Amino acid sequence: MQDALWKMLATAQAEAVRGADVSAVELVDSHLDRIAEINPRVNAVTQLLAERAREAAAETDRRRAAGEALGPLAGVPFTVKESTAVEGVPTTFGTERFRDLVASADAPPVARLRAAGAIPIGHSNIPTLILAGMHTRSELFGDTVNPWDSGRTPGGSSGGDAVAVATGMAALGLGNDSGGSIRIPAQFCGVAGLKPSTGRFPADHRVLGPDDPGPASQFLVTDGPLARSVGDLRLAYEVLAGTDPRDPRAVPVPAYGEPLPGRVKVAVVTDPGGHGVHPTVRGAVAAAADALRDAGYDVREERDVPRLDETLDAYGRITVTEFAPTWPLVRKLLGKGGDRYIEMTMEQTPPASAGEFMKLMGTWMSIRRSWAEFLDAYPLLLGPVFTEPPVEPGLESRDRTGRDRVGSGMRLCTATSFAGVPGVAVPTGVADGLPCGVQIIGRAFREDLCLDAAQAIEDRLGVLTPVDPRMGPAD
Repeated sequence: MQDALWKMLATAQAEAVRGADVSAVELVDSHLDRIAEINPRVNAVTQLLAERAREAAAETDRRRAAGEALGPLAGVPFTVKESTAVEGVPTTFGTERFRDLVASADAPPVARLRAAGAIPIGHSNIPTLILAGMHTRSELFGDTVNPWDSGRTPGGSSGGDAVAVATGMAALGLGNDSGGSIRIPAQFCGVAGLKPSTGRFPADHRVLGPDDPGPASQFLVTDGPLARSVGDLRLAYEVLAGTDPRDPRAVPVPAYGEPLPGRVKVAVVTDPGGHGVHPTVRGAVAAAADALRDAGYDVREERDVPRLDETLDAYGRITVTEFAPTWPLVRKLLGKGGDRYIEMTMEQTPPASAGEFMKLMGTWMSIRRSWAEFLDAYPLLLGPVFTEPPVEPGLESRDRTGRDRVGSGMRLCTATSFAGVPGVAVPTGVADGLPCGVQIIGRAFREDLCLDAAQAIEDRLGVLTPVDPRMGPAD
């Protein structure tokens, strides 16, 4: 049975450990064996925490033997993005400059997963400083490979976690998302991912010093899980939701809201903004819509989402304005080539003046209101994650055309991050050897409705992973 342990879903792994069907040590060792076999081919796990993981697993087994109650994620191994703190381990951000930046404490979501019994098994790769582009390539650790096709990017910036989960090296991944960084790698690697509402999960991104970042970084970046099934995503969601004194943004909203009367209405927007969508993505949205209709949802085609182009412009102006003062230093840290993605963004979107910035903050609130009104009429929205199949590595940093193409592809992710609403990425199948997927977007703090709909899609269209890496074009 040991050889098959890493293939089990996280819910089944935890149940087996709690029920003494397997030991937590056996479960961790099974994943460590899988990492030893697979990671040299995909380069997703960066800092392996083998001995620490075995010690935590042994403690779990001792507690079970003593008759203590174990948590809902007992013994389940998970990876943690290189930008998120794990106590006693460097938080490198994928750059040489921070190789020795050892974390003094777990970040709140790591602490919550650990308190539920889950075991950190390693850090996972990211684009350098999370800023070098969508492709997961870091100065310190190199390129992470999409297990479906080495000629396609796994996405990012939580690409290491997506690949680790997709290949069975971890049952869960902990990433974060400010415009698609969980959902895009989930689609590109064939797994599920949750970007929660702003304020749903506690976090603390003060890794580099005691000062908090500006408003864009405070309200756009949300930590969230990746998993191979929606059920596993739901379990992680239940564990991560809550408050923490380190994060006054996190609010005590119940994880589950009141049931909605009648059939839940779902708006389908296949081509947000009318900027074009690839046929395979169009097919994925259609398949998901059919699955929801079959599950009893009231599915209706809608022309567009609220104020998309205005949202993309405001998002860009606000983030660039906040980022501009630190750009000279950050550019040096990114190094030659690593700075191209942000450099092109800065050239295209100049910083706003103080007066313009204040007006943009009002626009932000107005757009959030428009989304709240849209989702009052339609509690759920079905649309693409990225409007193309997985693209080649580094397309966004190659030239302005590539950068604009990637920016357009992720436009619904960008808009929903700006609106602060939750989104669940869920696979829908395989086309031309590559995974396809969609996202279900919901009202603020109604992740439960998104997860229910994603579960209905998964029940009808299936789970795609774990997979073994395919180092050439997918068959």
